This record gives sequence, C-alpha cells and structure tokens, in this order.
Amino acid sequence: MVERYRAPGWFTRNIFNGAVAGLTGLGLSVWGSRLLAVRGRKTNQWRTTPVNLLTEGGARYLVAPRGTTQWVRNIRASGGGELRLGRKVEPITVVELTDEQKPPVLRAYLKRWRAEVGVFFESTGANASDEELLGIAPNHPVFRLVD
Repeated sequence: MVERYRAPGWFTRNIFNGAVAGLTGLGLSVWGSRLLAVRGRKTNQWRTTPVNLLTEGGARYLVAPRGTTQWVRNIRASGGGELRLGRKVEPITVVELTDEQKPPVLRAYLKRWRAEVGVFFESTGANASDEELLGIAPNHPVFRLVD
C-alpha cells in the first residue's frame, strides 16, 4: 500500500499553523486545538505540530487529515507523546484504529472541521455513507487516546 501524504501549502505552513500553534502555546484553544509533541524516530528530539483533538462518544481521537505525516510516523513508533495547551502538558498513549473502526470518527471530525480540512478528504463530507468513509479511511490515520 502506498501511504498518502498531502503537504501543506505556503499559507498553512508559514502563517496558519504558526498562528494556531502560537495561540495554543499561550493556552488559547482554537476549536479544540492542541500542540501534539512526539519524539522523533531518529533524533529523539521533541517535534510539535498543531492538531485538532476530537472528543466523540466519550473517547478522544487524533485524526491525520493530510495522511501519513511525520507526526503519524513518529507516534506509530513511540505509541504516544504529549498534548500541550499553554502550560498544561498531558502525557498520552494512543492506539491506531483499523479502517473498519474509522467511519464514525471521520464523520464526527468532518462535521466539526470540514471547513478547515475538507479539501484533504476527497470531497467526502460528514453526511457520507459508511461505505464512502471506508473508501477514504486508508488515507487518514486515526488514533484513540488511551487512559
């Protein structure tokens, strides 16, 4: 299987992510944003990226709308990291969902953040059928936070 990755554009890379990361670092969550910190696979250095933390059905999830990003590779290797919001640091452990488990999580994620990330979901929206969501599931890693 070829892993999919969509690189961020100039605006996202140079302005949007920095703005969200800066606000989140100050303790201001933007629509559920957190800074995800994960140790690099090769360097063991902390790497941070802004993420949307989804709470659905009493569980919390991280969804990778851009596909198999560096944070996805790093969290797969480490099994966890930290979620940061201002001075609050929460150590996390995650398990990756199978494609069959993803449709309700992807639906909830798209319902909440479609305007922000919809372009990465192949024109699939929150009202898509389970079959349509299963069709795009391999392109979007999903992790459930474990207590």
